[in-house]
Amino acid sequence: MTSQSQEQIRILVADDHPLFRKGIIYMLNSHEDMIVVGEAGNGDEALQLARELMPDLVLMDVQMPGCNGLEATRMIMKEMPYIKIVMLTFSDDNHNLFEAIKSGAQGYLLKSLEPEELADMLRGVFRDEAPISPTTASRILREFSRQTRRDGKPSVRDLTPREVELLRLVANGASNKEIADELVVT
Repeated sequence: MTSQSQEQIRILVADDHPLFRKGIIYMLNSHEDMIVVGEAGNGDEALQLARELMPDLVLMDVQMPGCNGLEATRMIMKEMPYIKIVMLTFSDDNHNLFEAIKSGAQGYLLKSLEPEELADMLRGVFRDEAPISPTTASRILREFSRQTRRDGKPSVRDLTPREVELLRLVANGASNKEIADELVVT
């Protein structure tokens, strides 16, 4: 918990399962440094509420009826790029993971997380940390390493040894401080 004087992280929760959504809201509101300012049951509601409430962060499910979380993320990022979006899903599917990243999500978390892990990772968003599990980071690295140059864009083979070292530290779950200490940077 943090002190009362610290500003609260304003969160919008978007998930189509009311019981799960209410549980997340209850858990997040139990932290002094977090407040849920709204809840949505689909992507269209999430977009509308993001416009109205201007949250700091949207916790977005991937699979929702109508406008899904990926499409809602694209629309929110286009209109309000300063809002941080973290996907929270049951889907361990590589396609959804990479689409979420391409759509502008700053994180991708599985619903199997422990409640305190979720709260800590959301706090990390505001420390410019990417809230992804080490397993997910490894999947991202593997995908980059598989990419070919056929699209004309750089691949992992074009990274410097230092950049590769940085990515390995992220994949192993190192914090920003641990990475800075290891790479001897501030």
